[in-house]
This record gives sequence, C-alpha cells and structure tokens, in this order.
Amino acid sequence: MARVLDAEAIGAYRDDGFICPITMMSPEEARHCRDQLESFEEEHGRVFSESREHAGESLTGSYRFKSHLLMKWLADMVHHPRILDVVEDLIGPDLLCWTTHWFIKEVGTPHYVSWHQDSNYWGLDTDCLVSVWLALSRSSADSGCVRVLPGSHTETTMIHIDTYHEHNMLTRGQEIRGIDEGAAVNLLVEPGEAAIFDYRLAHASYPNRSDDRRIGIGIRYIRPETRQKLRSWDSAMLVRGEDRYGHFELEPSPRCDFDPVTVEIHQRADAAQREVYYADAPSSA
Repeated sequence: MARVLDAEAIGAYRDDGFICPITMMSPEEARHCRDQLESFEEEHGRVFSESREHAGESLTGSYRFKSHLLMKWLADMVHHPRILDVVEDLIGPDLLCWTTHWFIKEVGTPHYVSWHQDSNYWGLDTDCLVSVWLALSRSSADSGCVRVLPGSHTETTMIHIDTYHEHNMLTRGQEIRGIDEGAAVNLLVEPGEAAIFDYRLAHASYPNRSDDRRIGIGIRYIRPETRQKLRSWDSAMLVRGEDRYGHFELEPSPRCDFDPVTVEIHQRADAAQREVYYADAPSSA
C-alpha cells in the first residue's frame, strides 16, 4: 500500500512523467533550510563577478554537486521521511541518494537551463530514477520554474546538441531543439513544495525575472540494483532499506559541515561525476 501517493498520482507519474506540486515540508521548515543555505554562502563566499551581466549562481563549481556530503543539514534533508515516503511509492523501499544538485538563479541574471533529458548524460542503467526538485523559494513562471514536456520520458532518447553557451547552467549546454513549447507545462512550486519527475523527462527553465532568488535543490534517488555504465567507480548514500548489490560505494552522512571524512569522498565523487557528465563530449563546441 502506498504511503503518500494515491493511485491517480502514481498513474499520472507513469503516464506523464511528473507529479506537481507535492508538499514536503512547511513554509517555516523551507525558510529554515534557506537560512542555512544562505548562511553557508555567506561563510564560504558568495560568488559574484563585478559585472552583473556575468554574475553566476552563488554556489559554484564543486559546491553545486553532491552537496549533501558537505552540508549536514542537507544530508538530513535527503533522509526526510516525507520525501522518502513519496519516492518509495514510485520505485520501492530500498533507496540510494545518488546525488544532489543546486539550481539557484539570481534576480535579473540571464542564466537558464536548455531542454534536455538527464538520462542522456548520467550513465545510469535504470528506468527508476526519481528527481525531487524541492523549492526553497517560490518557483514561478516569472522566476524561471522548471518546464516539462509531458510523456517525453516514454520516448527514445532525443537528439542533444552541446552548445557550451555561457549562460546555460548545464555542464555542456546540452540542448534538444524543436521542442513544442505549446505542449510544455510549468511546474509551479511554493517553498516547501516539490516537483517530482522521471529523469528521462525532457525539461528546461528560463531566466529569473522576479524580485527574489529562485532556489531549488534537485535530489536524485535510485534503486540499489542500478549500475553506472560510464565509469568503474561511483558512490551514493543509502537512505532507506538495504543495498544487496554493492554497485556503489556507500557514502556516510557527515557529522558536521565539512566533515573531513565526507569531504574526501565528495572530492572523489565530484570528479567522477564530472567525468560522467563530459563522457563522449566533443573537444570543441
């Protein structure tokens, strides 16, 4: 029996590739998480260029990926019972958190995410990867919310072109062209709500034209039987159930921010993920 989702919601996920919105925590809890993020940014240096035109996300480089190994509060979040109950309803009781990704768009900046399918780049041999896109600020059409193409997760892999555009938040600026924007749907979420989508689903987002930062954290959950096809080593955090397969090195939860044990794993894991993301990339765009 499902813990949170009813049959209609599960059916919509199977058919359309997404569910939105789902309340994961109270607005007050989301505000507390945002405060912790912004305290982390202040302590470790928010990254802005002198030219506002070229200002990037506050968390850059390695801080954007696998951040649950650096921030204790984020490691606690990926274990949040409500989140895990929803994911279990979709892919079962044994769950690994493969990675976390920050997607932060500052006010008035040109940064965007082009149309793409995550499954085209991550090297994971599974049809059971759930992305939980949790909002810590309002994600609206004005702020550049996630847009999805319903049902595209059931299609064969679409053709992607690497653009390496300077304002594209994706590693390679990978882009699917010719998307029917009229068929796309905005995933509107308030702080504490999440959009849940299949990692094969084509999605994108536009620049932030609102008066507040657009802050979202993507948490990627897989089943332990998943394998990494593009590299011999990969890591993940066991967050529920058990791992009877051993395909990933299991990450411990940090005991504090920048726990030396998990920082070392983060460095290896971040380098490994970047190798995967850039696998088969051309030498020039």
